[in-house]
Amino acid sequence: MFNKVWKKSAATAALSIAILIHAGSASAATTYKAKENDTLWKLSKQFGIQLEELKKFNPNVDPLNIYEGLPIVIPASATNNPNVSSTEAAKKQASNQVMTAKSTVNADSITVGGRDYSVSDVVQAKASAYTAAASENGWGAVDYYGNPLKLGTIAVDPNRIPMGSKVYITGYDHAGLPVGGMMAIATDKGSAIKGDRIDIFIPQSQKQASEFGFQYVKVFILN
Repeated sequence: MFNKVWKKSAATAALSIAILIHAGSASAATTYKAKENDTLWKLSKQFGIQLEELKKFNPNVDPLNIYEGLPIVIPASATNNPNVSSTEAAKKQASNQVMTAKSTVNADSITVGGRDYSVSDVVQAKASAYTAAASENGWGAVDYYGNPLKLGTIAVDPNRIPMGSKVYITGYDHAGLPVGGMMAIATDKGSAIKGDRIDIFIPQSQKQASEFGFQYVKVFILN
């Protein structure tokens, strides 16, 4: 017991030191204490910052092990950072909304973030959601290939959507997913996912993910 407590304290101290060093090099950055059921995705939405940027500012934080009290650095670029003026925040929020609106979907092509993709097939699928919880993953919090589960991971029936396919999904409505549509890669599968079915990984608690329920979505398989 002593060793476990000491290791956790040492790890927390190391994280705190790393955060202080990083925070010192980034003016107006703030430190947030994680709460129960927090995820980096949830915090990125809460503070108005890209998920990848939040990860960059917290290199020693394991996204699958966010516990209450864990210090998280919130960079100055966050639109909801307390040190950013309301005017600046409004401008950043408007810019983010414009970027979301730039996704264009056609029958045979898709433009996302200014990049064009051709479409090889379109699947009208029944979608569900899953999390990193042990009860939902027979081989741990990883996909079929052993990669850590992350936003953009989906489980498919390989006979319908080939494994490794890059896809664009539209038609869902859930607070834990990008608004309007999302890029994803078919790197997982499950015994219940057969035919026109997909399972979307969501980095949330099981209770939050259960609110997704079943939704009918459109899956564009990209070349």
